[in-house]
Amino acid sequence: MKYVLFVCNHNAGRSQMAQAFFEREAPSDVRAESAGSNPAAAIWPGVIEAMREVGIDLAGRRPRKLMPEMQLHADWAVTMGCGDACPYVPTTVDAWEIPDPAGLPVEAVRPIRDVIERHVHELIEDKLEAIRTDETAHRYRLVRMLPSLREEFEDSRTAQEIRACADAVLARFDDVPVRSHIMAIALREARACLRAEHCAALDAAVR
Repeated sequence: MKYVLFVCNHNAGRSQMAQAFFEREAPSDVRAESAGSNPAAAIWPGVIEAMREVGIDLAGRRPRKLMPEMQLHADWAVTMGCGDACPYVPTTVDAWEIPDPAGLPVEAVRPIRDVIERHVHELIEDKLEAIRTDETAHRYRLVRMLPSLREEFEDSRTAQEIRACADAVLARFDDVPVRSHIMAIALREARACLRAEHCAALDAAVR
């Protein structure tokens, strides 16, 4: 399972539309999330109306704040015209310069909607395989885990063993459908394995 994260300022227009189009068109092994650095109270009315015209109902969705856990588990990210306000996401990032539909009537939202739909279609057509195989986020998560593991096990395990074990444990979570708290879980599993006389994850990694 891979995750694409769409990010804009308010998560009330551009990123919500992109997520919805991606969910409609993408295969089931690649999922989408969206969030905003400064989420609005509700999705813009013009956006809801414009998306209803193409058969997508966003009325039941609410803007979400971009949380560190979301940033960490994204395999690919798309920022949507938020400029300097765009948060750092530790993975491969596409930057789409999309006008903000905040407060606009449906007539003005339609062309923005159509541009987003084309961008999403091109993302799926041209970069789906890259999203599936990109290891940038995995490597970042691995780097986040290693310092504490090295500090705890440097007297009993080699640096190569520690890295191989952490890498193997993290790989177990690459295809899980929900990645909340995976760093804490993976770190706990890696510690338990490295403490054991025979580390199954390490054994599998060196075969």
